[in-house]
Order: sequence, then C-alpha cells, then structure tokens
Amino acid sequence: MTAFCRPAQWLVVALILAATPALAASGPPSGFALTDDADLAFTSPDKATKIEQYMKDSGDFDVKWQAWARRGDQMTELKPEQGYGAGFRFTPDSQWLVRMQKTGSGEQDLYLYHVDKGAFVSVTKTSFSDLAWAYFHSRPDTGKMKLDYHISANLVKGTEEAYRGLGVHWPDNRYLVISGEMDKHPKNVAVKGLADWRCRYDLKTGTFDVPAMFAKTNAEALRWEIRR
Repeated sequence: MTAFCRPAQWLVVALILAATPALAASGPPSGFALTDDADLAFTSPDKATKIEQYMKDSGDFDVKWQAWARRGDQMTELKPEQGYGAGFRFTPDSQWLVRMQKTGSGEQDLYLYHVDKGAFVSVTKTSFSDLAWAYFHSRPDTGKMKLDYHISANLVKGTEEAYRGLGVHWPDNRYLVISGEMDKHPKNVAVKGLADWRCRYDLKTGTFDVPAMFAKTNAEALRWEIRR
C-alpha cells in the first residue's frame, strides 16, 4: 500500500470509535451521595437488581434525588430526577418495577419500568400515574370530576402475591392495582375528595379496567368527604 492510499492515523482512530458502542453511564454525577437509609434500598426477588438512591443537597432547599438500578457492574438511572426519595416494588418475576414517588405534601406519582436487554427502562413517555388519571377521566362516572388538591396515585399492596389477599385468582406477574386519592379542597367547598378509587392495569396488554369487584367501593370513594 502506498502512502497515498494508506488511511491516515486519525481516520483509523475515528473509524474505530464510530464502530464502538457508547459506554453506559457508570453511576450518578459528582455531588450525589448514596443514602444510608435502609428503607430507601430495594432488591429484586431474583437478587439480580438493587435499587440505590442518591441525594444532592445544594442548599436553599435545592435537593435532588436520583434512583439507579444496579445489575452486576451495570448501572442504569431510573428517570426522572426528583425532589424526594421513592419507594419501589417489583413483580415476582423481577421483570417489572413500579416507583412510588412522593412529589409534595400529600401527593404522589407512579412510574413503571420493565427489563429490556438486561436493564430497566421506562415503559411510558409520561408518568404511569398520568395514564391512570387519564383512564379515570375517560369514564362516564368520573370524567367530570376535578382533581386539583393533594392528588395521590398509589400502588395497592399485594403485587408480590398477585393480589391473592383481595380474594382473586389472577395470573402471576400480570396485573397492578392502582388507588387514586385526593383531599377535599379546604377552600373550594364544591370540590369533594376522593378516597381509594381503584382500577387495574394489565401488564400484558397495556390497558386499564375496573373489575366488578371494585364497583361498590369506587362508588363510595367518589362520595367521600373530609369530616371537619
């Protein structure tokens, strides 16, 4: 090969870099410290994934939290970054993960993740709770209800046992039960509260429904008011 047809050294390096996949993030950025609160550490049923939560306090009430899933030597951030620590719950097969994220006084969101190529990734572009509330408003009995004060979406306990405690025999690793709540507004007396309105999410089909067993309690939830 002549000097005229030999690739320049810089070009060879560039071609190698282009063919090399980008390295995954190795962990949280500088300034974030791993919390020592045992209640904020979670491990998947198969022991393969550990959830670690990191906090950065910049002062003047500027506190940021990041959650990371550690699988062996790989770490993946469970976005989005938030202002509080969070609770997490796995499905028994360790393939699905729900984040119960406090967002303020009396308020909470949910985020849903699924294992893809060995790492947990977000299932939805918006929060999982936003989808649940959209379903809530799509129904004729709840569509006109205004939600504007201390809104909280909760994952009902029982995921680990396919909600056998509710007296059902649903398939394992198939459903999530969501509970929606809202405090009655202290100044707007026209707005009633909402207590433990439930729906079910099918992890296989990606759809919500309200089983008949929830009908009575949901009707009561819509009539709930705070006693003064």
